Amino acid sequence: MINHMDRVKMIEFKDMGDERGQLIVVEGARDIPFEIKRTFYIYGSDATVVRGKHANRRTEFVLINVAGSSKVKVLDGAGNETIFCLNRPNTGIYLPNMVWKEMYDFSPDSVLLVLASEHYDAAEYIRDYDEYVKEISSFSDESNN
Repeated sequence: MINHMDRVKMIEFKDMGDERGQLIVVEGARDIPFEIKRTFYIYGSDATVVRGKHANRRTEFVLINVAGSSKVKVLDGAGNETIFCLNRPNTGIYLPNMVWKEMYDFSPDSVLLVLASEHYDAAEYIRDYDEYVKEISSFSDESNN
């Protein structure tokens, strides 16, 4: 059985700053495990808002709170979950395809940068958790054969 949670990981980016200020560089296929095809950011969400609430069949993501903080809950559909706190602009979390993600507890100044491996395609999003559990179970069953 493929365990996608084993691939979720925190990434620390090199701080290239000096007396003039901080500089963090993130290069696709070097600092993160994919070429970047899409970039977007989330801001203006308060602590009560939950974003994400989906899994992706193909897309991989890296999430970086470039300002403020937020939390990311990652679930694998088999009852395992991990919560990450993003609160330093030189760290991010790598989320492989086929993990459920929920972003929440945004600080008032939070700016969550998202780097994606694929262009947006609504058809590859799984937005219902029960459907995700069924799909991840059948995906795991197929990989065992």
